[in-house]
Amino acid sequence: MTNEADLSVFEQLDLPDTSLTRDTFVFAAQATPAFIHDHCVRSYVFARAHAQNKGLRAGTDYDDELLFVACVLHDLGLSEEGSNGDQRFEVDGADLAAAFLREHGVEEERIAVAWDAIALHTTEGIAPRKGTEVALAHLGIATDILGIQRESLPAGLADEVHALLPRQDLAHGFSDLIITQAVAKPHKASPTTFIGDLLRRHLPYGAYPTWYDLIDAAGWGDKPVGVTARRRAETPQQLGSLYMEYLEAGDVEGLVSLYEPNAHFVPTPGTHLVGTDAIRTAMQQMVDSGAHLKLELREIRQVDDVALVSNTATLTGVGPEPVVSTTTEILRRQPGGGWVHVVDDPFFS
Repeated sequence: MTNEADLSVFEQLDLPDTSLTRDTFVFAAQATPAFIHDHCVRSYVFARAHAQNKGLRAGTDYDDELLFVACVLHDLGLSEEGSNGDQRFEVDGADLAAAFLREHGVEEERIAVAWDAIALHTTEGIAPRKGTEVALAHLGIATDILGIQRESLPAGLADEVHALLPRQDLAHGFSDLIITQAVAKPHKASPTTFIGDLLRRHLPYGAYPTWYDLIDAAGWGDKPVGVTARRRAETPQQLGSLYMEYLEAGDVEGLVSLYEPNAHFVPTPGTHLVGTDAIRTAMQQMVDSGAHLKLELREIRQVDDVALVSNTATLTGVGPEPVVSTTTEILRRQPGGGWVHVVDDPFFS
């Protein structure tokens, strides 16, 4: 049964008041931490507001009771029972919700809609193309977690809801629950999902595969094509050798490929370039001038996918005397493999 505080929430937020919604509210409150339960209720309120903003009418354009149920049960996968499952948390939660709804005599057609809404609630680009309840639940949940379309909420609504149901640092607490599950059962966190991305950030560098690692491990021998087929620096130490090779060959695009799109490059003292276009122009000028470059590695410090490199650089062909400098370079390993410059300043010292 609900207590007086629960009754206050139903009344103050004008939640749909049926036997099913009350049982759902209590069940979810008992199964999940309070901050998760409050998030689920807020998600419904925001979903309903988005429906009103779109001109959708409860009971006519969408099933309001079903929308409430889907929102309030959508994080059952983060409950203790959900953590015992072996599927991604959204699917474990959808299965638990479906079982709960069957016990309460809900029709299978409505259960199927709730299952989709819960299983797809983190799936951008698909949930919005399903039924109205699925799309609204997805949007309401995304608003409460990531602030998506929060600007379209009625003025003062978010403040009213948060006063009654405080956030309690929801987004980080939610993320911690997912990580706890994923560390214990990595198979619940596919590398191609946002859960896998979260897990990867909490494991030693290289311990969890990226998309490109999966491609390499597929066994088909697929190789990069097009622009990405160009040779890449497999280690930070190799980047200097490739740089000298590409410059000697007059390969401007090869030189540009050794920089991130928004990299910083200092071709001469006091000249600070940012971005591919500016770097390409500078490289073309170096090639046209007949420049030659010798790089001798001085120091390197690597931490995971970032490296600090310093070379002794000797540049000839651009003036009457060689230009000798000590470089300061920050390199980053790319998702597809290979190291490139984020910052390249031969004159920083």
